[in-house]
Formats: sequence, C-alpha cells, structure tokens
Amino acid sequence: MKILGNVIKYGDNVDTDVIIPARFLNTNIVEEYSKHCMEDIDKDFLKKLNRGDMIVAGKNFGCGSSREHAPVSLKAVGVSCIIAKSFARIFYRNSINIGFPIFECEQAVDAIEEGNKVRVNFKSGVIENLTNNEKYQAQQFPEFAINMIENDGLINCFKNGNF
Repeated sequence: MKILGNVIKYGDNVDTDVIIPARFLNTNIVEEYSKHCMEDIDKDFLKKLNRGDMIVAGKNFGCGSSREHAPVSLKAVGVSCIIAKSFARIFYRNSINIGFPIFECEQAVDAIEEGNKVRVNFKSGVIENLTNNEKYQAQQFPEFAINMIENDGLINCFKNGNF
C-alpha cells in the first residue's frame, strides 16, 4: 500500500499533551476531542491539514503519557502517517495497535521540508520525496504489523480472523 500526501513538519519532542491536550479528554467521543488535535503546538494544524497529509518530525515524537488518544486523534483527523527520527516506544506501539503507520528515518526527516509531496510504501519502507525526487529507506514493518495496518488495527485483526 502506498500513501501520498503533503508534509506538515515539526521538531523534536512533540509530546502527547500537545498532540491532544488532556483538558479535552473529558469525552470518549473521538470526533469531539480530535477537534483540538495539535492546537497547543500549531493552532492552524486542522486548517492546513488535508486528509491524507502526513507529519514529519524530529526525535522522540509522541513522548509523554501512554494515552492512546494521541495517535487515535491524529488518525481520526486524516493524518495518513508520521515519519520521524524516533518515536517514544509507547506511542509507537499504540500507533501500530490502531493500524496507524509510522516510520523512523533520520535521512528523510533531514531532507523533507514542510509542504513537500511525499509517497510512502508502508510494506517496503521506501519514502519518496516527489518534490525533490529523492528516496529514503525506512525500516520495513514485520508481517504482523503490516497485518494490523491493513486491518485498521489489532482489534479488527481479531474480529476479522486475521491472526
């Protein structure tokens, strides 16, 4: 599967409290709390995001709490994937569990700029910057993670009998 979108770029240490501020988690309705996704780091995030766009970020993306709300809200608002230098481990695992593809690739992060058009093959890990005609190689997902992404998460894998 290939993902194509424009890039919104952030720096290091984007924590879960700026991805989805805790003050908005007084509901379990994803559509409600996701209206505030990224607003503490980028008040215009939802205005500039088009469904399918992706985030490129520095080191330690998703640090902070272990709440699953952060990757859930990013996925719900239409972010197609995240490419970062590194992820907080619990954010990484929560993302895969909900079928949200994320990629670690320092070379790509260093070269890709805000607004670039990028295509990602989540099976091979190839990241193509279509704006400057460059390719980068992220680590490929293991088969079980590809299965979770293709089935829109771990729970759906079980529901669909795909484990």
